[in-house]
Amino acid sequence: MRFGGALRLLILSSLTTVMLVAMGCGYHTGGQAVRLPSDIHTMYVPTFVNVTQSYRVEQTLTAAVVAELRSRTNYRIEITNDGKADATLTGVVNSAYATPLTYDSVTGRVSSSMVTVQMKVTLTDSKGKVLWANPNYTYREQYEVSSELTSFFEEKNPAVQRVANQFARTLVNNLLEAY
Repeated sequence: MRFGGALRLLILSSLTTVMLVAMGCGYHTGGQAVRLPSDIHTMYVPTFVNVTQSYRVEQTLTAAVVAELRSRTNYRIEITNDGKADATLTGVVNSAYATPLTYDSVTGRVSSSMVTVQMKVTLTDSKGKVLWANPNYTYREQYEVSSELTSFFEEKNPAVQRVANQFARTLVNNLLEAY
């Protein structure tokens, strides 16, 4: 009986040890690790470049990124270049378009569409060294198209705003988190 109890205690303590080790293996909460150098205090964010035919999409995306950086970081965000910024975040909107997803079976009109925005983003320090880059950010947002012509409301612009906000959240996460 003594041998069985000792064996059971050994197995239980071994399992407990394995579980404690497994729970501590590399897991940590988000927001703890910072990827950017500690000497960055100011960030210049010029209006992104728009090489598409989409009107003002670059302004919407830039404004969302600036708002997200200001709300989630302690960096001083500059939108005019005084030459004193520690880092510069640039972006190029390579494509922005809406495509039909579904059609009304009675009228044949589009009933929902998908807006897609593809960008290139780069963060450089004051000496021109690339600190972080992603050449292919792609975001999509579905929206409904009104079937009533009398109460028509264009949903494309709010969909682009939702894409901009989603893009800004993800971009700031990628800049700040070491994942």
